[in-house]
Amino acid sequence: MSQKPPRPLQPPAPFFAFPPNRETLGGTAYFLQTPTGNLLIDSPPWTEETRLWLEEKGGVRWLALTHRGGIANVRAIQSSFQCEVLIQEQEAYLLPNLTVTSFHHHHPIAPGIELLWTSGHSPGSACVYTSELGGILFTGRHLLPDRSGNPAPLRIAKTFHWPRQLKNIQTLRDRFSAESLALICPGASTGYLRGATAIGDAYKKLEAIDLDQLQTAEPGL
Repeated sequence: MSQKPPRPLQPPAPFFAFPPNRETLGGTAYFLQTPTGNLLIDSPPWTEETRLWLEEKGGVRWLALTHRGGIANVRAIQSSFQCEVLIQEQEAYLLPNLTVTSFHHHHPIAPGIELLWTSGHSPGSACVYTSELGGILFTGRHLLPDRSGNPAPLRIAKTFHWPRQLKNIQTLRDRFSAESLALICPGASTGYLRGATAIGDAYKKLEAIDLDQLQTAEPGL
């Protein structure tokens, strides 16, 4: 491929991270091969090379969108693979004239894989969880790496509801444990991971987020 190929998250598991996509403001999409079908999380750079790579891996059964900023070329992806498009119900209107599956609080995708509604960054912001490899949470833009590579919420001028975003971090803490959450794969700012493909020690770092201090955080860019 002339563009950078997707990188495996942690061999031998067949999970991959795509290079940042300019059409989603530097968003990182992920691809998971599973026994019941392949899952694409958010939109990768859409080229013929990407399409052929996905085809060689067995195509796409599901396309899960973690937030409105991860939407790009959905029609082309669905047309290529006849995949089911999954999106939280408050953002389904952004895909008019497409066949989508919307959900409210959570949506099981395949055994051990589900979508979780984590509103705040946007109304329909969601995370994807798989129990593989000790538990991986694909956080979209709900949690991003800070300059030290630790997961953190980012309050920007376009943040939909900051208190709700912080509340949903606590919801994730309550839902998971050190035994069920080993890795966080953010949907952007992956350059701060300094070559890594995921944030390790994920639950410990999730617990370390100071939600009280963040209550008064001012919006950034």
